[in-house]
Amino acid sequence: MIDRRDVGSWLEGPGTGRQQYPGQRLGRPEHGPGSVGRVGRRIVALVVDWFLCWGLAEWLVPQWNEQGLMTLAFLFVLNVLLVGATGHTPGHLLLGLQVQALAGRPAGFARAAVRSLLLCLVIPAVVFDPDQRGLHDRAAETILVRTR
Repeated sequence: MIDRRDVGSWLEGPGTGRQQYPGQRLGRPEHGPGSVGRVGRRIVALVVDWFLCWGLAEWLVPQWNEQGLMTLAFLFVLNVLLVGATGHTPGHLLLGLQVQALAGRPAGFARAAVRSLLLCLVIPAVVFDPDQRGLHDRAAETILVRTR
């Protein structure tokens, strides 16, 4: 009798080898500095940054922040400037994360601008690949890694 195992090998396509942890195929370690920043840390860092930007927007331009668009604009500027210059936002720094180019160098302003724009659109940031990189990181050719 023929079953799924008999035809499964050609139906599943070429064997690409399963990675055992996120970032393995990118040459990243499983744990510790340089490993991929996990979803929990990312969310907490984003919440910290959002509240910081919300507070700044409410303090500096409260009349223009009724729908929260100024908070989003502040988040965009914060990400472009700080990720471009240092690889960290305050939330990233607090949680031991850094945005890097895939080669391990700092992201730079051009990558930070692309990444930040897509982050503000939300959907690209919540769609992940097996390395736990959002579409915004894939488009900018960056990765969010642990620093400690």
